[in-house]
Amino acid sequence: MVYSFVGWCAGVIANALRRKRFINTGFLNLPICPVYGVIGTAYCIFLQELEEEIFFLFLGGAVAAFLVIVITGVILEKVFNRKWWDFSQARFQFQGYLNFAHLLFFGIAAVVCIRFANPLLLDAVHMFPDKVETVLEICLGVLVLTDVVFCIATVTQMHRSAAQAVFFDYVQNFTDDFGNALTRRVQRRMTKAYPNIQLGKILEALKPKEKAAVFAQGCSFYKLVWMFVIGAVAGVAIETVFCRFSMGEWMSRSSFVWGPFSIVWGFGCSFLTALLYRYKDRSDRYIFTYGTVLGGFYEYACSVISERVFGTVFWDYSKIPFNLGGRINLLYCFFWGIAAVVWIKILYPRFSAWIEKIPMKPGKIITWLVLIFLLVDMAMSGLALYRYTDRLTDPEPDNALEVFLDEHFDDERLEKLYPNAKVTGEDGTWQKMNELN
Repeated sequence: MVYSFVGWCAGVIANALRRKRFINTGFLNLPICPVYGVIGTAYCIFLQELEEEIFFLFLGGAVAAFLVIVITGVILEKVFNRKWWDFSQARFQFQGYLNFAHLLFFGIAAVVCIRFANPLLLDAVHMFPDKVETVLEICLGVLVLTDVVFCIATVTQMHRSAAQAVFFDYVQNFTDDFGNALTRRVQRRMTKAYPNIQLGKILEALKPKEKAAVFAQGCSFYKLVWMFVIGAVAGVAIETVFCRFSMGEWMSRSSFVWGPFSIVWGFGCSFLTALLYRYKDRSDRYIFTYGTVLGGFYEYACSVISERVFGTVFWDYSKIPFNLGGRINLLYCFFWGIAAVVWIKILYPRFSAWIEKIPMKPGKIITWLVLIFLLVDMAMSGLALYRYTDRLTDPEPDNALEVFLDEHFDDERLEKLYPNAKVTGEDGTWQKMNELN
């Protein structure tokens, strides 16, 4: 909430200096901009342990902001068929979603947040009694949720009215569909803050488009699902062979309990494809740089998430030179950069062509079946891991689900599936699961 408010203030000031007038640049009516709150929260989750590493803290803050802004822009564009902001005229920009000059400020903001602002903010918050703090959180949550629902309904009404104008030629009655004065006021505010969502541009974006005649054409949802599958299977194969030649033994490198799928490689493949697809014709050096930075941050984030969610760490690079907290190292970041070039330039075009040869209807059916299986597999793997770490302190099952997990995913099976997995001890150290057992 605090960083959402601070971000809103920064946006209002910046626009006031540029446009010489006050404009509420937030999506909501409240004086908050949630995207900045998400960025600030991401700093707290992923960058806290980099407090003493100023350069990496700065770099991590810039990359985290880059990803949040781009993902937010893509979601808004897909939902409302229009970019809400556009920096495509800037010299250094990424797909119109952001100006790279802004990332300098986000990098500095990460350093300020982690080293100075967060400690002061936590001290201030903890001055409230626990009950007062809880009541404030609930009230603010309800207020924000109400505002979100109202604003989404307002924009959806604009979207629906525009669509009706296209298909039923009722443009002259468009303003009558807006509703009450409050709704009209919110719509006027949004079109001032985000000129790209004005009626004329929505009408243009909503004109009927020709249906794709090819399955998974371009960088579509279906294509990304198959990129995940290909990357997940290829990742297991590559890591298995690598471990055989580097460590002299065969070991399981799968993330899932059913099938040879690596979630890190799968999401990484889809992630890099979605971000770099439009730049497939750029130079190898350009793609290598993106792959190195984004791949390194992605692997670091995966390590943090697995530790925070499951209390488990699946890799430890602390013995490899130039590592950062044992979560990533410079050599493997370069591997991500090389992999990005090889993937975008060589492998992706071939795989994409093969996928697009699949007939439309069978392709969609098969894709959804595969996706459902992967989601179930992912959920079951998460439950099995959670129960695995839970058995360290509570070996006796408490319910039917835990009985099922103990019977089908016992310690021996999971130790074979995840031979390098470690759990975090209460003192923050990593210990091998079999040693704890």
